[in-house]
Amino acid sequence: MKRYIPKFALLFRDGYSSRQFLSDLFAGLTVAVIAMPFALAVGIGSIPQRVAIDEHLLPPAMALTAAIVGGFLLSLFGGSRVNVGGPSAVSVTILFAIASDHGYIGLATATLMAGVILVIMGVSRLGVMIKFIPYPVTTGFTAGSAVIIATAQVRDFFGLSLPSMPTDWVGKVRELAAHAGSAHWPTLVVGAVSLAAILIVRRFAPRIPAYLSGIVAGAAAMFALRALLGPNLGPADAIATLGTRFGAINAGLHLQSFPHVSLQLIKDLIPAATTIAILVAVEGLLTDVVADGLTGMRHQSDQELVAMGLANIACALVGTLPITGGLSRTVANIKAGARTPVAGMIHALVMLAMVLLAGRLLAAIPLAALAAVLFVVSWNMMEFEQFRRLLRAPRADVAVLLTTFGLTVFFGLIMAVGIGMVLAAMLFMQRMGEIASIRSIRSELQDDADDPADQLAIAKDKARVAALDIPQGVEIFEINGPFFFAVANKLEDVLMQLKRPPRVFILRMRRVPHIDATGLHALEEFHAKCRRQGTRLLLGGVHAQPMFELVKVGLDQRIGLDSIFENLPDALARAREVVGQAPQHLLANDAGSEPAQSSG
Repeated sequence: MKRYIPKFALLFRDGYSSRQFLSDLFAGLTVAVIAMPFALAVGIGSIPQRVAIDEHLLPPAMALTAAIVGGFLLSLFGGSRVNVGGPSAVSVTILFAIASDHGYIGLATATLMAGVILVIMGVSRLGVMIKFIPYPVTTGFTAGSAVIIATAQVRDFFGLSLPSMPTDWVGKVRELAAHAGSAHWPTLVVGAVSLAAILIVRRFAPRIPAYLSGIVAGAAAMFALRALLGPNLGPADAIATLGTRFGAINAGLHLQSFPHVSLQLIKDLIPAATTIAILVAVEGLLTDVVADGLTGMRHQSDQELVAMGLANIACALVGTLPITGGLSRTVANIKAGARTPVAGMIHALVMLAMVLLAGRLLAAIPLAALAAVLFVVSWNMMEFEQFRRLLRAPRADVAVLLTTFGLTVFFGLIMAVGIGMVLAAMLFMQRMGEIASIRSIRSELQDDADDPADQLAIAKDKARVAALDIPQGVEIFEINGPFFFAVANKLEDVLMQLKRPPRVFILRMRRVPHIDATGLHALEEFHAKCRRQGTRLLLGGVHAQPMFELVKVGLDQRIGLDSIFENLPDALARAREVVGQAPQHLLANDAGSEPAQSSG
């Protein structure tokens, strides 16, 4: 149960000083200021305008509520001391697709299902397994999501007169190109000012919250244009804001009740919910790994998954977006001095106070400023340098990267993550099959090399093999690596390589740490084939795990316990008995003793 003790509970055991509280308080205030504009931008990108208007939703308020409720619970129950929860930019594309197809009921149901899946993953101790997702897969769907997010912000950044946006990326590009001439230059100025402010602050004043600076600069530019141009600017809502797009935004959390769902909807959302759970787990646990490197602490992956699951269940029940640990929030939290989960909880409480006290100001935020924020977020997600480096990786990894990237852009994250994982798994199995091999020991006598060091090693191998004194009619093959399905196919071809069936076939397994069901079946088929050809099969150097599996399926009885040996010399001794040939050194001793006996 130590795996499932929240880090917050350990504070009462380790002690918590007033000095640490002050550091956590400062860190919580800092992260709240950074996280608020990011949450607003993610909320805008996650729910289509049509759905928000038709179902009376407030995406900005939903995202802020997710950061407050989910962020507090993740810090309270989490397995990391410094990870800060909130809405994720990686999930924007799949949330947009779910909301487009199923509305709010689909969004809430998928979030709840994802939370349950995360809890199951944590209880099943799959926290370590999530880290094994190949880097080309995560880079591919992250970069693809960045392209989709950036494309969706073009309308608001340029102020295009585009009533609605298609859900697919190709349709978005076509509509944007068709309405390119309708750009509104004052909106473009607001967006450009916001973008410039973000980039300048990040470059020259990194301690100042860049996203908040961009939103403030964009709002200031909007009010300045209204003052300078007056009626020439156009109608009052010429520059779109949160208020003009979604209506009046009053102070409060705008909690939604959980809708009644059908069994058919749950079935339909299983792939989407699973994808959300994977994205949340991957981003959250990778953030934990980075945080461990910065702080020297260690997180509990399984408890972190359970905490993310509980937080997302709570978010679904109050009608918000899914949350996960965020790298930018967490790094800012650490740099501000946080070392305990209290900082993340304070961050959530500060955001709650900001929403309750200044919620009405949200309506004045220009959408072009939020689009600028998401442009920068998308650029960071792309990681162009890492993407470029991966293009120089082995061709198989490049294929996985480009396939996942292309599927994400053109067909969505659900298909991209699924097919990307399958491709990566197949490539891994292929590489494992190339590493594992079955080789005749006699072939070592045929080896040769040009390098002096290799020649010395081969000479030693030849001397070792020659010392074995392998009788005629005996063949010895050795398996190197795990005995799984990739090796099974090679085993089937072994007897066909020999000119005539040997009387004894020794299969050396000293380098086989593991055998799976396919390997057991292949071994059983190989034994049957040997019997049909009149060959005695002996196993040598069998380790504990393969032997345990042989006993479990009864293969030890079918092969015969007298045919399974701990080492090769014992197997060779049994082979000599079968072929009726004594070792050469015994024959030499017998030949040398005959004259002495006759003379006596």
